[in-house]
Amino acid sequence: MSKVNKVVLAYSGGLDTSIILKWLEDTYGCEVVTFTADIGQGEEVEPARAKAKSMGVKEIYIEDLREEFARDYVFPMFRANTLYEGEYLLGTSIARPLIAKRLVEIANETGADAISHGATGKGNDQVRFELGAYALKPDVKVIAPWREWDLTSRETLMAYAEKHGIPVDFKKGRKSPYSMDANSLHISYEGGILEDPWSEPEEDMWRWTVAPEKAPDKPVYIELGYQRGDIVSIDGKAVSPGQVMEMLNRIGGENGIGRDDIVENRYVGMKSRGCYETPAGTIMLKAHRAMESLTLDREVAHLKDELMPRYASLIYNGYWWSPERKMLQTMIDASQETVNGSVRVKLYKGNVIVAGRKSDTDSLFDERIATFEEDQGAYNQKDAEGFIKLNALRLRIAARKKR
Repeated sequence: MSKVNKVVLAYSGGLDTSIILKWLEDTYGCEVVTFTADIGQGEEVEPARAKAKSMGVKEIYIEDLREEFARDYVFPMFRANTLYEGEYLLGTSIARPLIAKRLVEIANETGADAISHGATGKGNDQVRFELGAYALKPDVKVIAPWREWDLTSRETLMAYAEKHGIPVDFKKGRKSPYSMDANSLHISYEGGILEDPWSEPEEDMWRWTVAPEKAPDKPVYIELGYQRGDIVSIDGKAVSPGQVMEMLNRIGGENGIGRDDIVENRYVGMKSRGCYETPAGTIMLKAHRAMESLTLDREVAHLKDELMPRYASLIYNGYWWSPERKMLQTMIDASQETVNGSVRVKLYKGNVIVAGRKSDTDSLFDERIATFEEDQGAYNQKDAEGFIKLNALRLRIAARKKR
């Protein structure tokens, strides 16, 4: 083991990270600084402070990062209409660069020479945390206990906790059926019966949303106001990014919005089945595309759609802090200068339906040209003949050759 004097641990206060805390002290003989982030997971984070204190930790960081997470990570991602493999709204992926950034910043503040996380050696999160950390602090040492220790089962973890007097929050012999991760964008579920892709999720698994068939019989309408591609108001009331997430999650969840069941390709090479609840994100994606449909030039919109899968893969694979992601973000943000106006959506039994869109300043929709009624000379239909023949020229030449 190389010498480590102090390490900053991403700490939830749960069993795994509490064991990691003690293991770091025993294995590396080092001081541990704990960092716990509130990114909207909906659970109280202060108990982590008491837990860390009880384990002798002297430097404890508990931070409310909900606004920063929504403003600097979630909102920029949604300007790109980002979906990984056509379905996944990247709820876990987009939280990791923020946590990596704060781990590095706290390491700099406290003089720590290492950081540590509880991600396993099978998943994507180890990649995301560590790529982010190395991009921001190239010489930082990263300790990933799941790749080093011999605690390879729930039983060995429990035995380690009992041996070292680490409090266990659930009864011995019982196991949570799912591995869950939550923030203000989503909650995810993996493991348990979900490891069989043929098994339907149990209804009592879902925590944020009602079943679509049990949602209210009356639709709910909301109006979202946009400036430069970001939601700035809901039903005419100004809201912050964090408030947008909170309000849309609540309203969407009440109407059965945002459930998804996906088999995805992990960066480390395996396929993984996960279920997700993303009420706010589902509404945001639909509404943002509606706003862009009115205000973006055709070729700009199509170019964004071509680049989006690459942008999504960069986030999913942990390259948020890479130069290529930053370059794409600059282009995406520039495209949003004209994405201003309002979108009205109808939420009904799991569906997000666009009911209207308008922009007083940046709409490219010209009723005089688009109308099926008399356009009073705004569009000369005879021009279409030459347009069609020019575009058909190569097809006609090829057809003649075949004859």
